[in-house]
Amino acid sequence: MKALRLVVLVLVLAGVGAAGYYYIRNPESQTLNTVARRDAQAPGDYLTLGDGVTHYEVAGPDNGRVAVLVHGFSVPSYIWDPTFAALRDAGYRVIRYDLYGRGLSDRPDAAYDGAFYDRAFYDRQLDQLLAALKVDGKIDLFGLSFGGYVSAHYASTHPQRIRTLNLVDPSNSAPQLGWQMTTPLLGPYLFQTGAVPGMADHQSSDFLHPEQFPGWADRYRQQMQYHGFGRALYRSRVALAREDFDGIYAAIARAGTPVHLVWGKQDPTIPVAQAAHIRNAIPSTVYREIDQSGHLPQMEQAALFNHDMLTYLAAHP
Repeated sequence: MKALRLVVLVLVLAGVGAAGYYYIRNPESQTLNTVARRDAQAPGDYLTLGDGVTHYEVAGPDNGRVAVLVHGFSVPSYIWDPTFAALRDAGYRVIRYDLYGRGLSDRPDAAYDGAFYDRAFYDRQLDQLLAALKVDGKIDLFGLSFGGYVSAHYASTHPQRIRTLNLVDPSNSAPQLGWQMTTPLLGPYLFQTGAVPGMADHQSSDFLHPEQFPGWADRYRQQMQYHGFGRALYRSRVALAREDFDGIYAAIARAGTPVHLVWGKQDPTIPVAQAAHIRNAIPSTVYREIDQSGHLPQMEQAALFNHDMLTYLAAHP
């Protein structure tokens, strides 16, 4: 009996310690609501879609050719600033938005079966956003990094909606997750206490020349304070680990969708060698490698990127 009481005491103390560590490490302390969004004073507007509120921004003429920008794994839609401006100034009706769980979009929760924040979830957000904005024709779809996966999957399931698919340093393989990260309760705990707290400071590693982008980490931190941020990223990563990229690319190739693939030559996040995966799977892909750029060529080499982008789009009226 004495030994049992000791075991129980140890377990209780361990639980209290784990809870305390979680509280200390977790950066999320605020609820993302109407007041928080007003105080953020971000450009753009908000729509309530089927799974929650989506923050988005539209610019350019109402009758312009429509381009849609999908951001990466965790940095919100401001990551497209130079591209958004270039498309707007070229006369496009350009749309960018925050994926659920990021930026100022909701971080919805549900009974978790391991598939929430999966491909169907992202497809639904984009489809409902386009419907709400009354975009019913073809679009030029852009996807950066994780957004390359989101946009490629959307193109594979909605080929009739796509004029061109533009992939920038896209995620194109399923990440390998250890048993710890896929274990219920343990995985989310480790991710929230281990990965999430340092995410803002790690964002500069996407750049070849991070010194050119002061304040990048501080801009990122705003979204980390809202409940559900880490949960959304964790579930996204688990869902991505189950993805069939070859199936996605095969569907795009069968549909004959024009694909423009751009890669930063010095990308430390997703090495440029991975471009071969997409080029082999979709032989008609037009490929552009941009030197002196890390994972974000649309920012580090904005002038060159924008010139090539607009030239490609003009060739596919």
